[in-house]
Amino acid sequence: MLAKNLNAHRGVRFPAFSLTTFASKLAPTAGVVLMAMMLSACAVGPDYKRPVLTEPAQYKEAEGWRQAAPSDSLARGAWWELYGDKQLNELVDKLNNANQTVAQAEARFRQAQALVRSSRGAFFPTVDLSAGKTRASQGTGSSNASLSSSSSGIRDTLNTQLGVSWEADIWGKLRRGLEANEASAEASAADLAAMRLSQQSELVQDYLQLRVMDEQTRLLQATVETYQRSLQMTENQYHAGVSGKDAVAQAQTQLKSTQASMIDLVWQRAQLENAIAVLVGVPPANFDLAVSKEIPALPQVPVSLPSQLLERRPDIASAERAVIAANANIGVAKTAYYPDLTLSLAGGYSSSTYADWISLPNRFWSVGPKLAMTLFDGGQRSAEVDRAEASYDETVAKYRQTVLDGFREVENYMVQLKVLEDEAGVSNEALEAARESLRLTQNQYKAGLIAYLDVVTVQATALSNERTVLTLLQSRLVASVQLIAALGGGWDGQMQGTDL
Repeated sequence: MLAKNLNAHRGVRFPAFSLTTFASKLAPTAGVVLMAMMLSACAVGPDYKRPVLTEPAQYKEAEGWRQAAPSDSLARGAWWELYGDKQLNELVDKLNNANQTVAQAEARFRQAQALVRSSRGAFFPTVDLSAGKTRASQGTGSSNASLSSSSSGIRDTLNTQLGVSWEADIWGKLRRGLEANEASAEASAADLAAMRLSQQSELVQDYLQLRVMDEQTRLLQATVETYQRSLQMTENQYHAGVSGKDAVAQAQTQLKSTQASMIDLVWQRAQLENAIAVLVGVPPANFDLAVSKEIPALPQVPVSLPSQLLERRPDIASAERAVIAANANIGVAKTAYYPDLTLSLAGGYSSSTYADWISLPNRFWSVGPKLAMTLFDGGQRSAEVDRAEASYDETVAKYRQTVLDGFREVENYMVQLKVLEDEAGVSNEALEAARESLRLTQNQYKAGLIAYLDVVTVQATALSNERTVLTLLQSRLVASVQLIAALGGGWDGQMQGTDL
């Protein structure tokens, strides 16, 4: 370690202050500072370049989908408004303000921001002020034994000092560190956006499933009322000797099975309601969603280009920012091979008595540069560079995998919605046929042309088709939410110029 200090010791009187004199004393230091500033343009380590990706020109399942276009009808980022449900909008607003999982991510983001501010502070000088009193003894040997205790015994020393030090960022160590922390903060911001999108998506899915479940409950309730009338009619016919006991048993079985299915929906709805309560930061005991008679409309989801997915999805943005940080850390590791230059300036007063403590004869000062570097460390620096480069390779692979997963999710949800749409069309046709068959069968039973078993079979088929249509609608609504989330969610600040 190399060090150079210019010291003026306590007790020496200084000439009157002169800017020229002071500058001449600091000439060597000024030269070093100038050299540091000239070298400050360089920064050790590789500059960041986005990893090469293979991006498809379009999605494989893009045929038939509408191309995304800007829309001014929705607030930026408020993708849930596509479903046109006021209560859903209110719930998402509560989630944005009270969700505790999002609050954790937001706190992590603030921590990352604080690290950035700390890294920026390293570029400025550090100023220290100290004041204290020391009491010490200093032996003078046997020859001085006759001297007074003040000269050979215990002595008090009063000190006050103001110091300034500054590390010159010659090799870009501080700049690379700041670059890494800024990228990490941006990654944390993207993680916050991804967490918020995930929680919003979960809430919207739960809400849509709950509303479809309300419709299923209404369907089963209407079916139970129909089956009760059928049972009453069958019992009347049995008492009149028109039908047998077996018809009454079949009608009772059909009624009780449907009632059991309706009861089963109660706990399923309660689970969804409790999940929504937690998502909006409310204890389940204090939360209640009234039954609604309407199911939110299934929106038409426009699809953006695959290349835009890299800018829209916060998880992809976070993965790339991690690559930037890892790249900057390589530079930080490589700067360990170069010397550190620190400039320091200190001055103060030192005295053994309070009376003349702060006086010119007791003044002292020191100023000078310190150049320090490690000459041998047993390969630690080399190992750290290797570790940083390996960490960079890991983050690049993770980034590429995240992009591939994003493309896969979009393709999956697009084909899922297409298939569900086709399946819903066929199921609606089957439902219309089942309703017509039920109408004809009931008329034939009332006319005494067929047995009640035939009616039971047709009623069961019709109910099954009704529930299938609702289940398919629920699956389509959920898949639409998943597709929107896979496309990046909406219109936040990282998605300028893009739309769903």
